[in-house]
Amino acid sequence: MTEPTKTTQAQRDASEWRRLLAQYSTPHTARSLFELFVTVAPFVAIWAVAWWMLSVSTELAPILALGNAAFLVHLFMIQHDCGHGSLVRSRRACDWMGRASGLVTLTPYDVWRKNHSIQHATTGNLDRRGIGDLPTLTVQEYREYRRPACSSPGQPHPVLPSSRGPSGPRRPRQRPASHSP
Repeated sequence: MTEPTKTTQAQRDASEWRRLLAQYSTPHTARSLFELFVTVAPFVAIWAVAWWMLSVSTELAPILALGNAAFLVHLFMIQHDCGHGSLVRSRRACDWMGRASGLVTLTPYDVWRKNHSIQHATTGNLDRRGIGDLPTLTVQEYREYRRPACSSPGQPHPVLPSSRGPSGPRRPRQRPASHSP
């Protein structure tokens, strides 16, 4: 006879989290279209004003463009939601909205979606590193990089930031001499 399984506190906590988050697991089309509108409309409007502003003031146009960067980032976030199929219920609609936003964000949507799904599938697995990962070393790899035989004198550390680049030490930039009339 087998002993009945006991529910652990972690399992109860996970079940509670699933219950609490269930309302956020399905896309709400009206909310998604609203988010798309409040992102695209200001982005296009600011872009048009910045373009017009070039004829008035070349100093103010870049300031508008920098402000518009926030809407571009939000458009990429919408593209990200499309990649996960969570913007609207239809996967096909998500893909087409993702492709359209990819034209603006200059991110090829289908390639990005594939790479992003690989990143999600391999995150935290040091045996399957590569796509979209931050450089992470195991203790053994770190020790191997620290060995003097692995590094040549004058070469930068393979992981840690260094002041030496391919052309040697960085030198401070010199200002051109000003000429008096």
